[in-house]
Amino acid sequence: MAVRRFTAARRDSHNGRMRLLRFAAFLTCGLLWAGLAPAVEITQEGVTFSDEGGGDEGSGFTLLSVSGRGSLDDPYVVVEHVTGPRQAILTIRGLKRVGNRIGTHHIAGIAVTKIVFNRTEDIWQNYQLELREIETRHSPYEDGLSFAQNTVLSGAFTTSSFPNLQRYDEPQDTLGFSGKTVPPGESAQFSFLITDMSPVERFYLFQEPLQPVSRWRDTGAVQQAATALEPGARSRRPTTSAR
Repeated sequence: MAVRRFTAARRDSHNGRMRLLRFAAFLTCGLLWAGLAPAVEITQEGVTFSDEGGGDEGSGFTLLSVSGRGSLDDPYVVVEHVTGPRQAILTIRGLKRVGNRIGTHHIAGIAVTKIVFNRTEDIWQNYQLELREIETRHSPYEDGLSFAQNTVLSGAFTTSSFPNLQRYDEPQDTLGFSGKTVPPGESAQFSFLITDMSPVERFYLFQEPLQPVSRWRDTGAVQQAATALEPGARSRRPTTSAR
């Protein structure tokens, strides 16, 4: 009679696989607990928006949805949960490919409406948006990127659920909103234009919910030195290469 032989599974191999699976599960849970979940990236009508930039010192935000096509009558509507107390950095790609959808003289231009939900434990009293081509450096006049600076259209389109608006063209491209409070759980809305005379593949929209002005940390010195442009006022920058 033939004898059938069965080979038992090697205990070391089985235990090794189990240990590897447990380690992978532990690592995944650890990343999620630390807030390092995979970035959300959404491409809408040629432009890609991503929350991969997150923020610094435990800050962050989550990109929820993007709709619209970037025109004046159908702007990109970007919806986010802001979960941290410091800068949240929205990464934007593809502006050069979509061209100008708002009818200005710029090579590229889009209209954006941003809806942000306060998922922090703080009451927002100000909100700041800043454009940068390089993440670690303020946007200078020469790079061509701006909130449609030197256009009448920008003054008419830029609105917010905050009643007060200040523009800072130097030494950075910033919109400052104030005049109301946004408690935890509520939302704020901002509509603005983004234009570029020499579009790059990727740029950044820094956004920072702020406490009272006395707590504006290092940005306070920049804001005091900047010149706020009232609606209809002309920038002191040269107009030969308008941004």
